[in-house]
Amino acid sequence: MSEVNTQTRVVVIGAGFAGLNVTQSLSKHNHIETILIDRNNYHTFTPLLYQVATCGLDPSSIAYPIRSIFRDSDNVHCLMGEVVHINYAEKYVDVKTNGNIRQETYDYLVVATGSVTNFFGMTGLEQHAFELKTLNQSVQLRQHILRLFERAAWTDDEDYKSALLTMVVVGGGPTGIETAGAMYELYNFVLKQEYDDRSELQARVILLEAMDHLLAPYPEKLQKSAKKQLESIGVEVMTEAMVAEAGVDYLKLQDGREIKTHTIVWSAGVKASPLATMLNVELEKGGRVPVNPTMEVIGRDDIFVAGDLAFLEDEDGNPYPMLIPVANQQGKLAAKNILNKLNGNTESTFSYNDRGIMATIGRTRAVAWIFYRIQLTGFLAWIAWLFLHLIMLMGFRNRLSAFINWVWNYFTYDRSV
Repeated sequence: MSEVNTQTRVVVIGAGFAGLNVTQSLSKHNHIETILIDRNNYHTFTPLLYQVATCGLDPSSIAYPIRSIFRDSDNVHCLMGEVVHINYAEKYVDVKTNGNIRQETYDYLVVATGSVTNFFGMTGLEQHAFELKTLNQSVQLRQHILRLFERAAWTDDEDYKSALLTMVVVGGGPTGIETAGAMYELYNFVLKQEYDDRSELQARVILLEAMDHLLAPYPEKLQKSAKKQLESIGVEVMTEAMVAEAGVDYLKLQDGREIKTHTIVWSAGVKASPLATMLNVELEKGGRVPVNPTMEVIGRDDIFVAGDLAFLEDEDGNPYPMLIPVANQQGKLAAKNILNKLNGNTESTFSYNDRGIMATIGRTRAVAWIFYRIQLTGFLAWIAWLFLHLIMLMGFRNRLSAFINWVWNYFTYDRSV
């Protein structure tokens, strides 16, 4: 393969998993200048946001400075800002940064801005529910939890205390069950020990799922195991429970039941980043951008989309899921195909190497479906989950920090953060 001599400019929007993989792949080629744009100057390991929210990890343990990642790559430039316009005809993007609009031209554009929370048009939920999509949101939830415990410890109104200590997690997917399990352990095994007996603090954690089972993609055995493990630590699991309305101190279900609560965590749906509309193409379900198997946007030359934002169907006609391994592999493919186009080679098509799925439920509790053949539950699944997430964390310091915190939490039931 012969390398071209002129420098090519690639703009990558989004420093999530897909965008980071694109940039890392292109950074090895000095004839390519890459501009990485993100509204933050750090990459967030989003699968562990719930652990920050429940005091299991410090925020710095799951965030890694983008500039540190590319410190030795002279051909990569990081720009902190927000893209407000894409001109695909003249090949440039407008970036709002430091209060000004900066124009960045490109030869190739990669859009990898991921997904946002989908509240399905329920205004009350959007106003009162907590999300777990960003580092700031997880810190806000943590602070909210600690404030509620302080209020509950000093009130004599039993109904008010009960509402303060009732936490509702909506969504029975991996994020939902992980958050519910971690919340219960934090409330009833950690925070409760910080208050004297007269406070009588007993937190209640409720997990709501609209379907009749948890973890929809998992086999029935693991679905039942997840529910059993959640209930074994004290989480109340309500299936076939659809949310109808939410307010500042309540949540109402479609069957008429009402739960008095000051904490609703919404993990029941996501949709593509609104930035997709800037490409001016007809979007697919969930606002995702239709792409060719090469990850190029259909109808938009020299623009690639990867990760949660991309809509691409597998051989069975099902869209690839919004998962980190999919984003990683699509990001690498987008970079590879930019190089293929530059060098006049045939572009490669996407083929997903799926190694399985897993979710943790709490201390020594988890479910794992490895390579879609091996089903693990309990302690073995939990160890597998810990090992995988330690490997995936970026940076030795972050891995060490997470490992120390997990070991400390395991032996002491204490949360240093």
